[in-house]
Amino acid sequence: MVNVTLFGDLDAVEQDARGALDRANQLGLHDRLSWFRLLERHCPPKGKLQVVRAEQDGKRAWLFLAVDGRSADAYAAWYSLRFGLIGDNALAPEIAGFLRDRRLSRVELAPVEDHDVIASAFRGAGWSVAVEPAFGNWITRTDKGFDEYWSRRPGQLRSTARRKAKAADLDIVIHEGFDPAAWADYESVYRSSWKPEEGSFPFLRALAEQEGAAGTLRLGLAYHNGRPVAAQLWLVEGGIATIHKLAYADDAKAMSPGTVLGEAMFRRAIDKDGVTLIDYGTGDDAYKRDWMDERRQLWRIIARNPRTLRGLMGIVRQRVRALVRGKASR
Repeated sequence: MVNVTLFGDLDAVEQDARGALDRANQLGLHDRLSWFRLLERHCPPKGKLQVVRAEQDGKRAWLFLAVDGRSADAYAAWYSLRFGLIGDNALAPEIAGFLRDRRLSRVELAPVEDHDVIASAFRGAGWSVAVEPAFGNWITRTDKGFDEYWSRRPGQLRSTARRKAKAADLDIVIHEGFDPAAWADYESVYRSSWKPEEGSFPFLRALAEQEGAAGTLRLGLAYHNGRPVAAQLWLVEGGIATIHKLAYADDAKAMSPGTVLGEAMFRRAIDKDGVTLIDYGTGDDAYKRDWMDERRQLWRIIARNPRTLRGLMGIVRQRVRALVRGKASR
Protein backbone atom coordinates (compact mmCIF):
# COMPACT_ATOMS: atom_id res chain seq x y z
CA MET A 1 0.00 0.00 0.00
CA VAL A 2 1.24 3.47 -0.91
CA ASN A 3 0.94 6.22 1.68
CA VAL A 4 0.50 9.71 0.21
CA THR A 5 0.68 12.72 2.51
CA LEU A 6 0.32 16.45 1.90
CA PHE A 7 2.51 18.90 3.83
CA GLY A 8 1.99 22.64 4.08
CA ASP A 9 5.27 23.70 5.64
CA LEU A 10 8.92 22.79 5.24
CA ASP A 11 9.54 22.03 8.91
CA ALA A 12 6.99 19.22 8.70
CA VAL A 13 8.62 17.99 5.49
CA GLU A 14 12.02 17.97 7.18
CA GLN A 15 10.75 16.04 10.18
CA ASP A 16 9.05 13.47 7.95
CA ALA A 17 11.98 13.15 5.52
CA ARG A 18 14.42 12.24 8.29
CA GLY A 19 17.46 13.50 6.40
CA ALA A 20 16.47 12.12 2.99
CA LEU A 21 16.36 15.62 1.48
CA ASP A 22 19.68 16.78 2.94
CA ARG A 23 22.91 17.31 1.01
CA ALA A 24 24.27 13.92 2.07
CA ASN A 25 21.40 12.11 0.34
CA GLN A 26 20.56 14.39 -2.60
CA LEU A 27 23.24 15.00 -5.21
CA GLY A 28 21.40 17.85 -6.92
CA LEU A 29 21.15 21.37 -5.46
CA HIS A 30 17.54 21.71 -6.60
CA ASP A 31 16.51 18.45 -4.92
CA ARG A 32 17.45 19.55 -1.42
CA LEU A 33 15.21 20.95 1.28
CA SER A 34 17.71 23.77 1.79
CA TRP A 35 16.99 24.96 -1.77
CA PHE A 36 13.27 25.20 -1.14
CA ARG A 37 13.92 27.02 2.13
CA LEU A 38 15.88 29.66 0.20
CA LEU A 39 13.03 30.05 -2.28
CA GLU A 40 10.40 30.28 0.44
CA ARG A 41 12.39 32.89 2.36
CA HIS A 42 13.49 35.14 -0.50
CA CYS A 43 11.53 34.64 -3.72
CA PRO A 44 8.54 32.34 -3.25
CA PRO A 45 6.36 31.66 -6.30
CA LYS A 46 2.74 32.75 -6.29
CA GLY A 47 0.54 30.42 -4.29
CA LYS A 48 0.74 28.33 -1.15
CA LEU A 49 3.52 25.83 -0.63
CA GLN A 50 2.24 22.26 -0.73
CA VAL A 51 4.50 19.22 -0.77
CA VAL A 52 3.15 15.83 -1.80
CA ARG A 53 5.06 12.84 -0.45
CA ALA A 54 4.42 9.24 -1.49
CA GLU A 55 5.92 6.30 0.41
CA GLN A 56 5.88 2.54 -0.07
CA ASP A 57 8.14 -0.16 1.39
CA GLY A 58 10.73 2.38 2.49
CA LYS A 59 10.83 4.13 -0.89
CA ARG A 60 9.75 7.77 -1.09
CA ALA A 61 9.13 10.56 -3.57
CA TRP A 62 8.32 14.26 -3.21
CA LEU A 63 6.79 16.93 -5.44
CA PHE A 64 7.05 20.56 -4.29
CA LEU A 65 4.22 22.76 -5.56
CA ALA A 66 2.88 26.30 -5.31
CA VAL A 67 -0.91 25.96 -5.23
CA ASP A 68 -3.13 28.91 -6.10
CA GLY A 69 -6.81 28.00 -6.00
CA ARG A 70 -7.27 25.00 -8.27
CA SER A 71 -3.98 25.47 -10.11
CA ALA A 72 -0.52 24.30 -9.11
CA ASP A 73 2.89 25.24 -10.43
CA ALA A 74 6.39 24.05 -9.71
CA TYR A 75 7.75 25.54 -6.50
CA ALA A 76 10.43 27.31 -8.47
CA ALA A 77 11.73 30.77 -9.29
CA TRP A 78 14.02 32.66 -11.66
CA TYR A 79 17.02 30.84 -10.19
CA SER A 80 15.66 27.31 -10.59
CA LEU A 81 17.76 25.59 -13.24
CA ARG A 82 15.96 22.27 -12.77
CA PHE A 83 12.70 21.02 -11.31
CA GLY A 84 11.23 17.57 -11.02
CA LEU A 85 10.04 14.71 -8.90
CA ILE A 86 12.52 13.98 -6.11
CA GLY A 87 13.03 10.37 -5.08
CA ASP A 88 11.68 7.12 -6.52
CA ASN A 89 10.13 7.60 -9.96
CA ALA A 90 7.97 4.51 -9.46
CA LEU A 91 5.81 6.54 -7.07
CA ALA A 92 5.04 9.28 -9.60
CA PRO A 93 1.64 7.73 -10.62
CA GLU A 94 0.51 7.78 -6.98
CA ILE A 95 1.31 11.47 -6.68
CA ALA A 96 -0.45 12.24 -9.96
CA GLY A 97 -3.53 10.33 -8.82
CA PHE A 98 -3.52 12.10 -5.46
CA LEU A 99 -3.49 15.52 -7.14
CA ARG A 100 -6.26 14.45 -9.52
CA ASP A 101 -8.46 13.41 -6.60
CA ARG A 102 -7.89 16.77 -4.89
CA ARG A 103 -9.68 18.32 -7.86
CA LEU A 104 -6.83 20.44 -9.08
CA SER A 105 -7.64 21.62 -12.59
CA ARG A 106 -4.07 22.30 -13.81
CA VAL A 107 -0.53 21.36 -12.81
CA GLU A 108 2.37 23.05 -14.61
CA LEU A 109 5.99 22.01 -14.02
CA ALA A 110 9.17 23.55 -15.43
CA PRO A 111 12.06 23.43 -16.13
CA VAL A 112 12.03 19.62 -16.32
CA GLU A 113 15.03 17.76 -17.75
CA ASP A 114 13.47 14.33 -18.35
CA HIS A 115 9.74 14.74 -18.93
CA ASP A 116 8.89 11.11 -19.71
CA VAL A 117 8.38 9.85 -16.15
CA ILE A 118 6.20 12.71 -14.92
CA ALA A 119 4.22 13.10 -18.13
CA SER A 120 3.52 9.36 -18.32
CA ALA A 121 2.48 9.27 -14.67
CA PHE A 122 -0.04 12.08 -15.11
CA ARG A 123 -1.41 10.57 -18.32
CA GLY A 124 -1.80 7.22 -16.60
CA ALA A 125 -3.72 8.92 -13.80
CA GLY A 126 -6.21 10.39 -16.26
CA TRP A 127 -4.79 13.84 -16.85
CA SER A 128 -4.54 15.43 -20.29
CA VAL A 129 -0.85 16.27 -20.67
CA ALA A 130 1.01 18.62 -22.99
CA VAL A 131 4.80 18.80 -23.09
CA GLU A 132 6.36 21.97 -24.49
CA PRO A 133 9.92 23.28 -24.84
CA ALA A 134 10.80 25.58 -21.93
CA PHE A 135 14.49 26.54 -22.04
CA GLY A 136 17.72 25.53 -23.68
CA ASN A 137 20.56 24.25 -21.50
CA TRP A 138 24.15 24.42 -22.79
CA ILE A 139 26.87 22.12 -21.47
CA THR A 140 30.41 21.02 -22.27
CA ARG A 141 32.32 17.91 -21.26
CA THR A 142 35.78 18.58 -19.88
CA ASP A 143 37.35 15.28 -18.88
CA LYS A 144 40.53 15.84 -20.94
CA GLY A 145 41.83 18.97 -19.23
CA PHE A 146 41.61 22.69 -19.87
CA ASP A 147 44.04 22.83 -22.80
CA GLU A 148 42.00 20.31 -24.78
CA TYR A 149 38.78 22.12 -23.88
CA TRP A 150 40.25 25.50 -24.83
CA SER A 151 41.54 24.18 -28.17
CA ARG A 152 37.92 23.47 -29.15
CA ARG A 153 36.78 27.04 -28.59
CA PRO A 154 36.33 29.47 -31.50
CA GLY A 155 39.51 31.23 -32.53
CA GLN A 156 37.98 34.65 -31.95
CA LEU A 157 37.16 33.80 -28.32
CA ARG A 158 40.67 32.50 -27.64
CA SER A 159 42.23 35.50 -29.36
CA THR A 160 40.08 37.96 -27.41
CA ALA A 161 40.95 36.30 -24.10
CA ARG A 162 44.66 36.37 -24.92
CA ARG A 163 44.78 39.98 -26.16
CA LYS A 164 42.54 41.47 -23.48
CA ALA A 165 44.28 39.63 -20.65
CA LYS A 166 47.47 41.45 -21.64
CA ALA A 167 45.97 44.82 -22.54
CA ALA A 168 43.43 45.24 -19.74
CA ASP A 169 45.78 44.21 -16.92
CA LEU A 170 42.99 42.67 -14.84
CA ASP A 171 43.46 41.12 -11.44
CA ILE A 172 41.50 37.87 -11.05
CA VAL A 173 40.40 36.53 -7.67
CA ILE A 174 38.36 33.35 -7.18
CA HIS A 175 36.85 32.79 -3.74
CA GLU A 176 35.89 29.32 -2.48
CA GLY A 177 34.33 30.57 0.76
CA PHE A 178 31.89 33.38 1.38
CA ASP A 179 33.55 36.74 1.96
CA PRO A 180 31.37 39.80 2.73
CA ALA A 181 33.73 42.24 1.00
CA ALA A 182 33.91 40.07 -2.12
CA TRP A 183 30.13 39.80 -2.12
CA ALA A 184 29.83 43.59 -1.96
CA ASP A 185 32.07 43.72 -5.04
CA TYR A 186 29.84 41.14 -6.77
CA GLU A 187 26.76 43.28 -6.15
CA SER A 188 28.66 46.37 -7.30
CA VAL A 189 29.38 44.74 -10.64
CA TYR A 190 25.74 43.79 -11.08
CA ARG A 191 24.52 47.28 -10.27
CA SER A 192 26.83 48.72 -12.93
CA SER A 193 25.94 46.07 -15.52
CA TRP A 194 23.24 45.74 -18.15
CA LYS A 195 20.98 43.83 -15.75
CA PRO A 196 21.05 45.65 -12.39
CA GLU A 197 17.48 44.81 -11.36
CA GLU A 198 17.63 41.10 -12.13
CA GLY A 199 16.40 38.70 -9.48
CA SER A 200 17.00 38.90 -5.74
CA PHE A 201 20.34 39.86 -4.17
CA PRO A 202 19.26 38.51 -0.75
CA PHE A 203 18.53 35.10 -2.32
CA LEU A 204 21.89 34.99 -4.08
CA ARG A 205 23.76 36.06 -0.97
CA ALA A 206 22.05 33.39 1.11
CA LEU A 207 22.89 30.80 -1.56
CA ALA A 208 26.52 31.95 -1.65
CA GLU A 209 26.76 31.80 2.14
CA GLN A 210 25.23 28.32 2.21
CA GLU A 211 27.40 26.92 -0.55
CA GLY A 212 30.50 28.70 0.68
CA ALA A 213 30.12 26.88 3.99
CA ALA A 214 29.76 23.60 2.06
CA GLY A 215 32.87 24.28 -0.04
CA THR A 216 31.08 24.33 -3.41
CA LEU A 217 31.16 28.09 -4.03
CA ARG A 218 33.41 29.59 -6.70
CA LEU A 219 32.93 33.37 -6.76
CA GLY A 220 35.11 34.93 -9.43
CA LEU A 221 35.90 38.65 -9.60
CA ALA A 222 37.94 40.68 -12.08
CA TYR A 223 39.40 44.00 -10.94
CA HIS A 224 40.82 46.90 -12.95
CA ASN A 225 42.86 49.34 -10.90
CA GLY A 226 41.16 48.02 -7.78
CA ARG A 227 37.62 48.38 -9.11
CA PRO A 228 35.50 45.24 -9.67
CA VAL A 229 34.45 45.08 -13.34
CA ALA A 230 33.27 41.47 -13.82
CA ALA A 231 31.79 38.79 -11.59
CA GLN A 232 30.76 35.15 -11.95
CA LEU A 233 28.96 32.90 -9.48
CA TRP A 234 29.64 29.19 -9.99
CA LEU A 235 28.96 26.13 -7.86
CA VAL A 236 31.19 23.04 -8.13
CA GLU A 237 30.00 19.72 -6.79
CA GLY A 238 30.04 16.07 -7.76
CA GLY A 239 32.34 16.63 -10.73
CA ILE A 240 30.01 19.23 -12.25
CA ALA A 241 30.47 22.99 -12.36
CA THR A 242 27.31 25.05 -12.77
CA ILE A 243 27.43 28.67 -13.87
CA HIS A 244 24.61 30.44 -12.05
CA LYS A 245 25.12 34.15 -12.62
CA LEU A 246 27.57 36.43 -14.40
CA ALA A 247 27.85 40.11 -15.25
CA TYR A 248 30.32 42.82 -16.15
CA ALA A 249 30.29 46.60 -15.75
CA ASP A 250 28.89 48.31 -18.84
CA ASP A 251 31.61 50.93 -18.96
CA ALA A 252 34.30 48.22 -18.91
CA LYS A 253 32.97 46.34 -21.92
CA ALA A 254 35.91 47.31 -24.15
CA MET A 255 38.24 45.38 -21.84
CA SER A 256 36.21 42.16 -22.28
CA PRO A 257 36.46 41.46 -18.54
CA GLY A 258 33.82 38.73 -18.73
CA THR A 259 35.86 36.80 -21.29
CA VAL A 260 39.10 37.12 -19.33
CA LEU A 261 37.41 36.10 -16.08
CA GLY A 262 35.57 33.31 -17.87
CA GLU A 263 38.82 31.73 -19.09
CA ALA A 264 40.20 31.82 -15.55
CA MET A 265 37.04 30.28 -14.11
CA PHE A 266 36.98 27.47 -16.68
CA ARG A 267 40.67 26.76 -16.17
CA ARG A 268 40.22 26.62 -12.39
CA ALA A 269 37.16 24.35 -12.55
CA ILE A 270 38.71 21.93 -15.05
CA ASP A 271 42.33 21.72 -13.93
CA LYS A 272 42.04 22.33 -10.18
CA ASP A 273 38.54 21.14 -9.28
CA GLY A 274 38.69 18.32 -11.82
CA VAL A 275 35.15 18.72 -13.12
CA THR A 276 34.14 16.62 -16.11
CA LEU A 277 31.09 18.66 -17.10
CA ILE A 278 30.26 22.37 -17.04
CA ASP A 279 26.62 23.48 -17.13
CA TYR A 280 25.73 26.99 -18.32
CA GLY A 281 22.28 26.99 -16.75
CA THR A 282 19.17 27.94 -18.68
CA GLY A 283 18.84 30.11 -21.77
CA ASP A 284 20.03 30.23 -25.37
CA ASP A 285 22.16 33.36 -25.12
CA ALA A 286 24.38 33.53 -28.20
CA TYR A 287 27.64 33.81 -26.24
CA LYS A 288 27.07 30.41 -24.60
CA ARG A 289 27.72 28.66 -27.91
CA ASP A 290 31.30 29.92 -27.85
CA TRP A 291 31.97 28.33 -24.46
CA MET A 292 29.81 25.21 -24.71
CA ASP A 293 29.49 22.25 -27.09
CA GLU A 294 26.07 20.70 -26.56
CA ARG A 295 22.52 21.98 -26.20
CA ARG A 296 19.98 20.08 -24.15
CA GLN A 297 16.27 20.82 -24.06
CA LEU A 298 14.44 21.54 -20.81
CA TRP A 299 10.69 21.06 -20.83
CA ARG A 300 7.41 22.40 -19.48
CA ILE A 301 4.75 19.87 -18.51
CA ILE A 302 1.16 21.10 -18.44
CA ALA A 303 -1.35 18.63 -17.03
CA ARG A 304 -5.08 19.38 -17.08
CA ASN A 305 -7.71 17.47 -15.16
CA PRO A 306 -10.71 16.48 -17.34
CA ARG A 307 -12.72 15.76 -14.19
CA THR A 308 -12.99 19.50 -13.52
CA LEU A 309 -14.79 22.12 -15.60
CA ARG A 310 -11.79 24.42 -15.67
CA GLY A 311 -9.58 21.51 -16.67
CA LEU A 312 -11.93 20.60 -19.52
CA MET A 313 -11.98 24.19 -20.74
CA GLY A 314 -8.19 24.24 -20.69
CA ILE A 315 -8.04 21.01 -22.69
CA VAL A 316 -10.35 22.47 -25.33
CA ARG A 317 -8.28 25.66 -25.59
CA GLN A 318 -5.09 23.62 -25.86
CA ARG A 319 -6.49 21.52 -28.69
CA VAL A 320 -7.78 24.56 -30.55
CA ARG A 321 -4.36 26.21 -30.31
CA ALA A 322 -2.70 23.01 -31.54
CA LEU A 323 -5.14 22.86 -34.46
CA VAL A 324 -4.47 26.48 -35.39
CA ARG A 325 -0.72 25.95 -35.23
CA GLY A 326 -1.05 22.87 -37.38
CA LYS A 327 -2.96 24.76 -40.05
CA ALA A 328 -0.54 27.69 -39.95
CA SER A 329 2.45 25.38 -40.54
CA ARG A 330 0.99 23.86 -43.69
